[in-house]
Amino acid sequence: MRVKVLTEYIQHYNKHRPHQSRQHLPPDSSKSPAPATVADLQAHKIRRRSTLGGLIKEFQRAA
Repeated sequence: MRVKVLTEYIQHYNKHRPHQSRQHLPPDSSKSPAPATVADLQAHKIRRRSTLGGLIKEFQRAA
């Protein structure tokens, strides 16, 4: 059980979790960081994704 939780967290941290020092790109991203922009969240639908049984929640604009 512990190995599964740690493996899932490592994948989340390196492939999905945004890092401010990389302008909100994950460490494993091949993209170059672009200048940050501020979005009007009232004008967009937001989608939530939970990982680790709901302990971690990610938010992104829905298409």
